[in-house]
Amino acid sequence: MLLRRVEPEILDQLSPDDPRALRARRDLERANVLMCQDRIMAHLLRKYWRGGAPRVLVDLGSGNGSLMLRVARRLAAHWHGVHVILIDRQVMLNSEVRSGFAALNWSVEPVRADALDFFASQRNEGVDAVTANLFLHHLQDSELAKLLAQAAQATRLFIACEMQRTWLVRELGRMQWMIGGGDVICHDGVVSARASFRGAEISALWPGRGDWNLFERALGPMAHVFAAQRRDGS
Repeated sequence: MLLRRVEPEILDQLSPDDPRALRARRDLERANVLMCQDRIMAHLLRKYWRGGAPRVLVDLGSGNGSLMLRVARRLAAHWHGVHVILIDRQVMLNSEVRSGFAALNWSVEPVRADALDFFASQRNEGVDAVTANLFLHHLQDSELAKLLAQAAQATRLFIACEMQRTWLVRELGRMQWMIGGGDVICHDGVVSARASFRGAEISALWPGRGDWNLFERALGPMAHVFAAQRRDGS
């Protein structure tokens, strides 16, 4: 597990309405809950965002938006009127998620796009914060460096919550069948662990580091977190 290795994941190759894909997304949502990803992401946003609520928050690899909705519920008491843009190549926002954001007085906009294409467009203007939950590990280092460079041009704060690249995380991914996980999540859990991060690997790819405060570390037994906070006046 010393070297990071990015390989294809089964879920990324399945049609959105494939029964195995539907089950895998349910399994992934359960894994997010068990790993407290929404709590970690909300904590990082509160810790590193300066000032009042961000106006526009972009979330990469959002899926059906349920994870970001749980994050929003943790922040809504102090952050009002946030506009969330959910980016995914197969974004599938249902009425329950839409109404959940509306109940918080947050607006939500699903955008079906590749993250690199989104940041290359004019839509990146006015973006205050960018989040990525279990998304960056899908990218080869060259793709990741390009994405981070684009994000650094567009935003004041970038937060990523990933997994640690360890033997423990890999084996826990493999054993998700023990909590009802299907074959796709068990396979992809192992692949994701091999492609995950350790040390300061994301920080090393962040551009213009003199203009940013960078924070990267392991958090608990599984999570690996990264934050890039633009310095005042830069």
